Amino acid sequence: MARLRSDFWVSAYLRRCAIEGVEAVLRRRGSAEAGAIFVKLDHLDGTASLFAPAPQLFVEDRDERLFSAVILNGTPLDVEERMTREIRFDSDLWLLEVDDRAGRHFLDLAPGT
Repeated sequence: MARLRSDFWVSAYLRRCAIEGVEAVLRRRGSAEAGAIFVKLDHLDGTASLFAPAPQLFVEDRDERLFSAVILNGTPLDVEERMTREIRFDSDLWLLEVDDRAGRHFLDLAPGT
């Protein structure tokens, strides 16, 4: 079974956040078919976290998207600086932003991350 296209996954993810009452927005649209997806989580207390696609080691033979935490409870500026570097490296990536004081992100995390 093939992995879901990035645009479909993003649409479903944003809908899931809305259903759960969590504010989430699309900040950057990437490649519809296979763009990497990054999720910034603003904890609304002056800290933020960043989740990126998990390393290939964790996603081999899996159809679902797994994520790993790149920055946990850093500053929003830390996240923005990292994303600036990521966009320079891969201009086809997606960036979603979630605002939730409880830290809910609804992502499947890779083991050990």
